[in-house]
Amino acid sequence: MIEVRDLHRHFGGFRAVDGASLRIETGSITGLVGPNGAGKTTLFNVIAGALPPTSGQVIMDGEDITGLPPHELFHKGLLRTFQIAHEFSSMTCRENLMMVPGGQSGESIWNAWIGRSRIAREEAELLKKADDVLDFLTISHLKDERAGNLSGGQKKLLELGRTMMVDAKIVFLDEVGAGVNRTLLNTIGDAILRLNRERGYTFCMIEHDMEFIGRLCDPVIVMAEGHVLAEGTIDEIKANEQVIEAYLGTGLKNKEAVS
Repeated sequence: MIEVRDLHRHFGGFRAVDGASLRIETGSITGLVGPNGAGKTTLFNVIAGALPPTSGQVIMDGEDITGLPPHELFHKGLLRTFQIAHEFSSMTCRENLMMVPGGQSGESIWNAWIGRSRIAREEAELLKKADDVLDFLTISHLKDERAGNLSGGQKKLLELGRTMMVDAKIVFLDEVGAGVNRTLLNTIGDAILRLNRERGYTFCMIEHDMEFIGRLCDPVIVMAEGHVLAEGTIDEIKANEQVIEAYLGTGLKNKEAVS
């Protein structure tokens, strides 16, 4: 589905992404791991159109999407979430979801005058879809709660829900587990697995929690110093000496020794 070819993103003399090449296969949940500063989030930002590449290509389903802006990628089904959730804090959870689909009739002043019945039908359909999404994510009890009042984990679930309001083909998740308690993390993990297995979503996720990565992801790609260091199953990655070395003594071997 996604092929990244020799991608570079430089900031002056700093090479945040330095010749990264990788593939994300349709129907997979691909994990992206690596030490801080490895270039993971910058890679996401380039793929998702938030940053232009210095050089290289991003291909989606055979189409060159390099440098396309986020709103165009959104309409092609490429979405991303952020490490810090971006919600409309004064709106309810249901209203946050209903805001997502573009091209709504109610966005036009002209339709507000002559197309009120069509607007009402669309809003009813959006309302039902939003309620179905909240039910899927097991947070229907929060539908009328202001999004700003949610916990960090609940906000991550809501952000995942926003990707369900459109026909997403691939979703890039940036540290969906950051700051989330274990119970809610399991709920998020269950939702990702169900979206993958029942609705055919493809995911690529940055995450530091190796237990969470191991539960969800195959393959796992390791980045270091802006390029791809290794790829394989979670067990292969944990046994890879180059990966252990890249973590500079705070990585997988030491984590396993502590656990």
